Amino acid sequence: MVMEMKKNRKGRLAALGVAVLMAASAIFCVACDSRKELVIYNWGDYIAEDTVTRFEKACPQYKVVYRTFENNETMYPNLNNAYDVIIPSEYMVARLISEGRIQELDWSKLPNVTNNLDPMFRSVTYTQDKDISDKMLEYAIPYLYCTVGLVYDANRVDLPSSTTDPKEVWGVLFDERYKNQIGMYNSMRESIGVALNYCGYSINTLDDAQLQEAEKLLLSQKIWISPSRGVDILKDKMASGELVASVAWSGDHMVILDRIRELEKTDEIDMRFVLPSGSNWSVDMMCIPTNAKNVAGAHAFINFMYDPEIALANCRFVGYSTPNIVARGMLDPKIAENPAYYPSVEKLATLEVYFSSDEYEKKYTEIWEAIGASS
Repeated sequence: MVMEMKKNRKGRLAALGVAVLMAASAIFCVACDSRKELVIYNWGDYIAEDTVTRFEKACPQYKVVYRTFENNETMYPNLNNAYDVIIPSEYMVARLISEGRIQELDWSKLPNVTNNLDPMFRSVTYTQDKDISDKMLEYAIPYLYCTVGLVYDANRVDLPSSTTDPKEVWGVLFDERYKNQIGMYNSMRESIGVALNYCGYSINTLDDAQLQEAEKLLLSQKIWISPSRGVDILKDKMASGELVASVAWSGDHMVILDRIRELEKTDEIDMRFVLPSGSNWSVDMMCIPTNAKNVAGAHAFINFMYDPEIALANCRFVGYSTPNIVARGMLDPKIAENPAYYPSVEKLATLEVYFSSDEYEKKYTEIWEAIGASS
C-alpha cells in the first residue's frame, strides 16, 4: 500500500514535471513568435485557399487571424470587435463612412492599387449621397464585384434564353411549379431587391405601397414555394440538382459550374445565368475600421491583394469579377469579355447599387423581420 502510494506520488510528480515543461515550452513558443496579429473579417468562401499563407510568407512580420461572416447585416453588429480589415459591400461601406466606423486610407502605402485599379471604379456611383460616393475610394478599395441575377437549370426550367425582363426572370422564383426547388439568399437587400425588381419598382424605393407589395410577395413565396435559404449552401444545392433555380451573384454561377464538373453532372445539368434589367450590381470593398489595432498590417494586406497574381487567384477561386485591370487581362477572354461578369459603364448605368441611410435601414429591416417572423 505504501509502495503503491509512493508510486502514484512519483507518477503525479512526473506528470507535474511534464506539465511544467509543456507550459514553459508554450510560453517560450509564444515569446518566439514575435509576429503581429492581423485580423481579417471577410465573407465565407471568398478568398483563394492559399492567399493568407502567401501573404504571411511575403510579410512574415504578420500572423493572420481570419474570420468570416455570411452577409452585411450579420457583419455590422460585430464591428465593435477589433478587426483590422473588413470587406463589406458598397452600400454598407457608405453607411460606415457616415457613421465614422472606418478610417481614411493612406494611398502612399497602396502602390499596387494605384497601378492596377480599373479606372472605371474612380467614376462609378457607389451611393445616392454624392459627397460620400465621391470620396468612397478614400476609405475603401474594391476587392471583387458582381451582378445579381438568376441561375437556373435550363433542362428543368422553362425560360427564354434571351430575356432580361424582370417579370420573366424572377417569375421562376415565384412559380408554384418549382415548390421546394428554388433558392433565396438569406440577405435582406438581395431578397427584397428581387421582389421589387419583379414588381417593376426600383430596388431602392422608399414608397410604402411598393414596399408592402414586395413584402406580400415574399411572404406568399415563403408559404407556397418554400424556398431554401442561405448563401454558400445554395451553390452546393444547385450543383447537386437539388434546386432548379436560385437568386445568385454572378460569381456564384462560375462556382456552381465548377462544382457541377467536379460532380460529373455536366450531362444532366445545363446551368445558366441571366441578368435582368434594373437589377443590382455591387462591389465588395476592403476597409480599415477606426478601432483597428494593426493599421500598418492592414495597408500591407490590401496592397498585397492587388498584386495581379494574387488578384487573379482570388478571382478564379471565388468566381467574381476582379477590379484589378492587369489580372482581368490574364483571364480567359470568354470570361473577361462576358457582359454579365464584366459589364461596361453603359451596362452598369442600367443597373442599380443599393442605397443606404437610416430610413432605408428602418424600412427594409422591418420588412425583413416580418418575413423572418412569419410561419
